[in-house]
Amino acid sequence: MLAHSQGQQFNASRLALSLGVTDKTVRRWLDVLTDTFMVRQLPPWLPNIGKRVIKTPKTYLCDTGVVHRLLGIDSLDQLSSHPVCGHSWEGFVIQQIVSLMPFRTEMYHYRTRSGAEIDLLLKLPGRDRLTAVEIKRSMAPKPERGFWNALTDTECDRAFVVYPGNEVWPIAENVNTLPLIQIADIFK
Repeated sequence: MLAHSQGQQFNASRLALSLGVTDKTVRRWLDVLTDTFMVRQLPPWLPNIGKRVIKTPKTYLCDTGVVHRLLGIDSLDQLSSHPVCGHSWEGFVIQQIVSLMPFRTEMYHYRTRSGAEIDLLLKLPGRDRLTAVEIKRSMAPKPERGFWNALTDTECDRAFVVYPGNEVWPIAENVNTLPLIQIADIFK
């Protein structure tokens, strides 16, 4: 069931109802899966800005191969047409970023009820302001209005739009595309 909700807001009540158990049981098992590094819970960034921020974590199965297997996805063609494709890519990119993060880096997501959203916020050691990372599977990534609103809300001093291509180009001041193969540049 977590594979079907890869990269989405965790809803213990929905899972509990489907499984015929209590919310508490579902949360306890999610904690077990998190503690054993099978699942990553990405907590929300909760600034004091008076916005209606969504306060539930996003969950990702850490191994996208496991996600694909659990969903019966056996080929790239099947994956490309499956609704989980974008979320699978997002989870994969987040795991690659985690593998390169300096010690004491904090990770969050940001989303408001009005649609402002950033896939990944990083609080890097030694930096006062947040770094935003938007993850797009498109070869011509264009952040949507919610991303720009979220950048304003979170006061990030720089942002990257990670995508599967090979080139870097500026989208706006302090906002650049970044190929997956160059994600180490986030930490420079």
